[in-house]
Amino acid sequence: MTKAEKSWERRLAGEPDELMVDFVESLSIDKRLYKYDIVGSIAHAQMLAEQKLITKNELKQIKSGLIEIGEEIASGRFNFKKEYEDIHMAIEAALVVKTGQAGKKLHTGRSRNDQVATDVRLWMRDRIEILQAKITLLQKALVKLAGRHTEDVMPAYTHLQRAQPIVIAAYLLSFAEQLERDFVRLRNCSALLNVSPLGSGAVAGSTLALDRESTARQLGFSGISYNSIDAVSDRDFCAEFIFDCALIATHLSRLAEDWILYSSNEFAFVKIDDAYCTSSSMMPQKRNPDVLELIRGKTGHVYGSLMATLTILKGQPSGYNRDMQEDKRHIFAADDTVDACLDMACAVVSHAKFNTKRIAAGLDEGFLDATALAEYLVGKGVPFREAHGIVGSLVADCEKRSKRLAELVLEEFQEYSASIEADVYEHLGAACVAGKYVTEGSAGPAQAKGQVAYWNKHLGQR
Repeated sequence: MTKAEKSWERRLAGEPDELMVDFVESLSIDKRLYKYDIVGSIAHAQMLAEQKLITKNELKQIKSGLIEIGEEIASGRFNFKKEYEDIHMAIEAALVVKTGQAGKKLHTGRSRNDQVATDVRLWMRDRIEILQAKITLLQKALVKLAGRHTEDVMPAYTHLQRAQPIVIAAYLLSFAEQLERDFVRLRNCSALLNVSPLGSGAVAGSTLALDRESTARQLGFSGISYNSIDAVSDRDFCAEFIFDCALIATHLSRLAEDWILYSSNEFAFVKIDDAYCTSSSMMPQKRNPDVLELIRGKTGHVYGSLMATLTILKGQPSGYNRDMQEDKRHIFAADDTVDACLDMACAVVSHAKFNTKRIAAGLDEGFLDATALAEYLVGKGVPFREAHGIVGSLVADCEKRSKRLAELVLEEFQEYSASIEADVYEHLGAACVAGKYVTEGSAGPAQAKGQVAYWNKHLGQR
């Protein structure tokens, strides 16, 4: 059996220590890049043939060999040897076994430094499209659920205290908005990373006449990087990708936190389908929203990946450094976590039901119509700050007497302000207030119906 030899091994005396071999290998992490390494290698070989640095026959052998290797990896027949350190050398070593001298020519004008930078960009470009597709599915689930509740009113909260009445649809669509920003951020990230570093070599380029534009075109890049030093060391796009994942996780965690509360007996606003709940090993009555708690908890992993990546990047000298090998561990982890959380959030939303009767029964608790009453006074010519004070006093009085604002008689209102007239009752009550919102983007029925229509059209055009 032929001994596995590293690309750099002949430079050093003796064989590498086994401890060092285990410590430096990244094959266990980066083997998921194999498709992109093969695609990038085929493009590089095509360019070498165009530049007459390899023959057409050698190109044919290289292409055929790389395709076979890809099939072997996909089917689980490929033998990954840690001695080759990473996916690049593992594939190249297998290619040399298949093609001999032709395979040895593949690395002409190329370094693992520009090779891995290319592979990660190709991988990330695809992963962004997949995450965007999953964001869209979750948005569609939210919009579909919102479409059922454009007339149903619920309390909105600030500081976790009842604030103003809103329709359930408006609440749900607030998450569609957050996810839309995530979608756009990923699109921007894809645009920034979509330049080819291939041909930058180890750090300074090559004395060989490589056609970098050719490989860029073949791989679907919008252009090439223009500084070889930066090209091999740039991992800004990795940090940006993980940041985008972190914000997706943030938004999913906020949705999860809401629904954990809203599904409790104290709220009972929403019911999570049994398929996405667990029970207790001790308490037989329990329906626990564990998947939502895990979405909330897994957010911390994505934050950890972001901080780890920024820390890896912050103190490196110019050029490629081995620290960068660790970037893949964190981009893969962030991607895996967000991918799974998007799937789970979409499943939960798609099967959830709002308990509109329970919500309506307690809707007029908490003086949700107080702000509308202050605005009613503004409409009567009372300065807002005075109106605010008047309604604050009315609320304090009602609390002492265990009354709602709508339960006061006109004379009681007029003790606080002579500007209050009999039409005040048209502006009281949570459901009534929600129907009176007029500003664009408000949380009332009319606006929610328009927003649902907008989202259906917008998401249908993707």
